[in-house]
Amino acid sequence: MRIVLVGPPGAGKGTQAAYLARNLSIPHISTGDLFRANISQGTDLGKQARSFMDAGQLVPDEVTIAMAKDRMAQPDAVNGFLLDGFPRNVGQAEALDAMLDDEGVKLDAVLDLEVPEDEVVKRIAGRRICRNDSAHVFHVAYNPPKTEGVCDACGGELYQRDDDSEETVRTRLEVYHTQTEPIIDYYRAQGLVVTIPALGKVTEVTDRAMEALKGSEG
Repeated sequence: MRIVLVGPPGAGKGTQAAYLARNLSIPHISTGDLFRANISQGTDLGKQARSFMDAGQLVPDEVTIAMAKDRMAQPDAVNGFLLDGFPRNVGQAEALDAMLDDEGVKLDAVLDLEVPEDEVVKRIAGRRICRNDSAHVFHVAYNPPKTEGVCDACGGELYQRDDDSEETVRTRLEVYHTQTEPIIDYYRAQGLVVTIPALGKVTEVTDRAMEALKGSEG
């Protein structure tokens, strides 16, 4: 299957993408991984991306699109893939359609993870990270430490990243609504969008998505 996963920040896209890709035996292709791989390997596209990033600029769509095209051409993606973070806007969605048309294939579904905005803010703004080891992550509501502000694992100080402040989260949501959300209407016009309520346990959301995909096959 060829699937695009969309949803606001904090919807759990990365977690769901990993579970779904494993269940469907297709590669999980995320924009973040594409950038990291190309930059670490020193590819021409990676060098282009880094030059923009070092200058504090957004990486142009054409560079992102080229990275995605290269990745989707790899042998493990011939029979399907799950895209996470790409396309990020309508221009990228149109480019993806053109790529797939050239290969004589098409998307099977666009999974829209739906989470209320207040819940998104609660999920992200409640995160606390250990200063000693960033792998130790807690949440003031869902996974609180035994002692407020102290890491259970090593006793380090827990803090809120600047990116996780409520103000920053709401700014990220505004960017999502302005730039990325329009692709949902773009794909809805093609009859591809399946909305998945993303509240509840991770496994429950995965089960909903898998059930919805069964209905979209063919």
